[in-house]
Amino acid sequence: MRKRVFGSIFLTSLVTLLLTTGLLLLAVHAGLTNDMRQRLVTESSYLSAVDNIGEELEKFGSVYADRLTLVAQDGTVLYDNRTNASEMENHAVRPEIAAAEKNGTGEDNRLSETFAKQTFYYAVRLKNGDVLRISATADSVFGALSNASPWIVLIILLALLVAALLAGWLTGLFLKPIEALDLHDPMKGEAYDELSPLLHRMDKQNRKIQAQMDELQRRQAEFDDITARMDEGLVLFSGKGMILFANHAARALFPHDSAEGSYLTLCRDANYIQVVEQALNGNGAHGKLERNGRIYELTASSVEENSAWHAAVLLIVDITERERAEQQRQEFTANVSHELKTPLTSIMGYAEIIAGGIAKPEDVAPFAGKIRTEAQRLLALIEDIIHLSRLDEGGETVAFEPVEMSALCDTVRDRLQSKAAGKGIALRIEGEPAAVSGQRRTLEQMIFNLTDNAINYNKPQGSVTLTTGTESGRPFVQVSDTGIGIAPADQQRVFERFYRVDKSHSKMTGGTGLGLSIVKHGAALHHAEVELKSALGEGTCITLRFSKE
Repeated sequence: MRKRVFGSIFLTSLVTLLLTTGLLLLAVHAGLTNDMRQRLVTESSYLSAVDNIGEELEKFGSVYADRLTLVAQDGTVLYDNRTNASEMENHAVRPEIAAAEKNGTGEDNRLSETFAKQTFYYAVRLKNGDVLRISATADSVFGALSNASPWIVLIILLALLVAALLAGWLTGLFLKPIEALDLHDPMKGEAYDELSPLLHRMDKQNRKIQAQMDELQRRQAEFDDITARMDEGLVLFSGKGMILFANHAARALFPHDSAEGSYLTLCRDANYIQVVEQALNGNGAHGKLERNGRIYELTASSVEENSAWHAAVLLIVDITERERAEQQRQEFTANVSHELKTPLTSIMGYAEIIAGGIAKPEDVAPFAGKIRTEAQRLLALIEDIIHLSRLDEGGETVAFEPVEMSALCDTVRDRLQSKAAGKGIALRIEGEPAAVSGQRRTLEQMIFNLTDNAINYNKPQGSVTLTTGTESGRPFVQVSDTGIGIAPADQQRVFERFYRVDKSHSKMTGGTGLGLSIVKHGAALHHAEVELKSALGEGTCITLRFSKE
């Protein structure tokens, strides 16, 4: 804009200066020409008033600066003070001569062939009918300009300089208020009145744009806050497969990969690539991705960007726990079916033998006893399954209450004392009183299961010790035995449902395989820690540590 303004002012100034100079020259030349004419008219009137001017003309002509010519009525030149009259052509057709003969006076001006000189003629008719003509020669406009060309060049250069300086000064003066405008606050400061409508529109537009920007920033902040708090990964792809956005969860999932560029730079997993490409082709897709020991569900949705491209939105959800839960459910169903089928098969077998009359009278009582034993085993299994299901659902709807663990251990010992005595196992209680806030029935079941396992997997003439107390402000219950112990490879799995270290021994003892699983879930309900220490042939020690009161 500065160049355009400068050029306009410079050109205007230059044209104005040159036009003024030219007009001034024309005006001066016109003035001089008019003065010359008036002089010739005056001189003609003086000379024509002289008596016998024809006889006196030679006297005047010798000293007269202008050219004097006397022409007869027939156009013959009688006298000329510059040229031999006899050599001059007839002047009857000259405009000024013809006009003088007709009107009494006549005038004309003619340029030379080079246009450098201009001659002015004035003729007057004398009393005797002859015509006296006076002429003067001066530089024409073209001649004057030609003669003054060095000065004209100098004037033009000065005009250029003045025009440039003036244009620069006027440009700065004109643009200064405009350059001082604050486009963010156009109403601040002074400006041309002509700019007021534009500035008001700009101010209104700025406020509108600012409001829109504030709204966009607010929405962007909300979007960023929502996506940052999402546990699920969220990735947006353009129609050409370029990554437009990846939230914190997605970046954490792919920490060593690039979250910029093409979708291929984010992950090279075949399932991921297939899901994203299907979405970019305009189709929704689902898949799974295993990474870092976790399982993720990939859900890609297609968004039409234009007729040729489809953008894509990818949602990454961690379904590890759900997959594990589903696997555990399937395993639990299979195990429950197997565990229920085993005692039922025995019961049905013995019952069929008795009902078919195959059993001898003396065998009926033993068979009935075995049916009763399998039924008790089946009932215990069902009770454990029900109890475990309640713990999975968050425990029974029983409020927590203060429970004295040493008294609870006494109750458990009373329930298992006869079983322990029958196997020659010494059952002891040691330690100090320790109170815990919890569900009495669940806590009793947990200690009962630990103690029952310690009796079942003990050695003949072994011992089981229940210890209660407080350590670092945390109540604890410890059940230790002198039994067969657990191998290190099995110690991480003994709390799984239906897992048995020695299946033959478990079957012989009548265990359900759910005891330690109930302990684990009961501990989670009471926010307690389970610690297991065991060595083959040396025994096992399991400790429950509860939170501080």
